[in-house]
Amino acid sequence: MTLRFTKMQGLGNDFMVIDAIHQTPDLDSERIRRWADRHFGIGFDQLLIVEPPTTPNALFTYRIFNADGSEVGQCGNGARCFARYVVDKGLTTEREIPVDTKSGLITLYITEDGAITVNMGTPVTTPAQIPFVADVAATAYALDLPQPIAGQTSITIDAISMGNPHAIIDVADIEQAPVDQLGPIIERHIRFPERVNVGFMQVINRQSIRLRVFERGAGETLACGTGACAAVVSGIRRGMLDSPCQVELPGGLLRISWNGAPDDPVLMTGPAVSVFDGTIPE
Repeated sequence: MTLRFTKMQGLGNDFMVIDAIHQTPDLDSERIRRWADRHFGIGFDQLLIVEPPTTPNALFTYRIFNADGSEVGQCGNGARCFARYVVDKGLTTEREIPVDTKSGLITLYITEDGAITVNMGTPVTTPAQIPFVADVAATAYALDLPQPIAGQTSITIDAISMGNPHAIIDVADIEQAPVDQLGPIIERHIRFPERVNVGFMQVINRQSIRLRVFERGAGETLACGTGACAAVVSGIRRGMLDSPCQVELPGGLLRISWNGAPDDPVLMTGPAVSVFDGTIPE
């Protein structure tokens, strides 16, 4: 028996997408890791599953698994690919697509020029809800490092959840940022009980940043939609950025808008592309 899938990418962040409405995949961590292997499998950063809705207001349920088999609550680049997939495969003709996720309901919009805007919901900055261990909410936290990195024994971060926890670190030069050294350490820092995505942000001007993201369960990726949202929210709430803001990632550009109020949603706009369709033995 074979399973149909589509390989997709958003700014180089790549995905295996499976329609679990018209077929029933047998998912487990070992199988997902095997599919994710870039030498012996299909190769992807994350696996996206299209399922029937679980609430009356949604058209679909959107599930996300990292390459290591762990399930996560949100993925912005994946959300755009999800929207492109359900439209291209004829699963809906709607241009406004509400979907259930592990982190709550989000809405996807197909724009007139073919780009996709995702209402990513409101940012979470309360430590316990991120989750992040801290006594009070703040915009800057000092994390002790288990070993010195570039002569530093601690690092200053901002902590935000956009459905996934993110630690944002300001850097002067994105090319010189110690992503490979700091990323794995911060990802598994004891103060992030569910691990964390680590964003390294260089501010270019008030409406432009450069960003590299070390994603939990995947390592550094070419793009991270929730990471772009978290970085812009961090910059706006600290008075460094204005909305809308262009985010330059290694894989390309995203546009992030946020009005700055805690109850205002974050909007992310960018591309999503189908690469190929295939089948794989179950």
